[in-house]
Amino acid sequence: MANYLIENANILKEKHLDKASLLIKNNRIVSVRKSYRKLTVMKMDANKFIMTPSHIIYDNRLPLSQPFQDMKNYFINNYLLKGCTAFMTAAAVRYENELAACLKNLRMSLLNSPVDMILAVKIQPSLLTPAFIRKCKKERVPAIFVEINSEKDISLLPWGWIREAMFPYNSPLIPVFSDEAPRIRNRLKEIWKQIMLGEKIPAIDGEMIGNEPISQSVLAKIGIYPLKSYLNAGGELSYNLYWKSREIKNIEETALYHYHNHRLAVTVHRGTVIRAGGEVLFRPGFGEHVTIKTPSFFALP
Repeated sequence: MANYLIENANILKEKHLDKASLLIKNNRIVSVRKSYRKLTVMKMDANKFIMTPSHIIYDNRLPLSQPFQDMKNYFINNYLLKGCTAFMTAAAVRYENELAACLKNLRMSLLNSPVDMILAVKIQPSLLTPAFIRKCKKERVPAIFVEINSEKDISLLPWGWIREAMFPYNSPLIPVFSDEAPRIRNRLKEIWKQIMLGEKIPAIDGEMIGNEPISQSVLAKIGIYPLKSYLNAGGELSYNLYWKSREIKNIEETALYHYHNHRLAVTVHRGTVIRAGGEVLFRPGFGEHVTIKTPSFFALP
């Protein structure tokens, strides 16, 4: 594919707009500069828009057992119309020897996904053993959700052995607190943070909220960033364009997702326009299973 230039892009970075131009080749970002004055290629002026990476969300409620039409409507309404081009979800695993089969079944259930997927696992603390961690490394599982019901669930685990087994892949552990009482949840969260810090375990401090864009710091810890959500040289060409207005000049990406979806004009997924205005392109099976080579490798400052 011929080179082309996205000029005057207002890229949202940490609540501020950074004006830049992006040189594109073969659906990848080749370089990013303030301007390319002498470049003679096809150009697209993005000055009227705010550009963000396309959203990546954590989805723990995928309707996997529903008919195709229901799944299609779900992806259109919750992904394509909201500027989401990838998601992370988790396979529930009860026994160590079921890991590979659970991941395979989840992949098979998502064969018609129009967006990319990152597959984690969700387990009870009793399954968090060195042997299970080694199997997760073999399967390239980028994150492990741990369901926590009580302090005893995590305080008695052999964390030193677990840390050794995690190295060097280091899939971060992500807590899931079962108790709904705020006081108990906050107590368990604090205990979790203290153990993870004291034992030097790669982990996410708090729970991940379902159907919410994953923050860039968490994307980096899991290893999704900079494979995705990276509007810089070498990055994948996946982005959203929102119509500019005064009210969304100093705003976070999450707020755009929740409160300004009516301003979303264009979504591009790996170089293909999948939303233009109110029209979406649903392509079953276009989504790819994203393999994370090294979680926690790229740390944000």
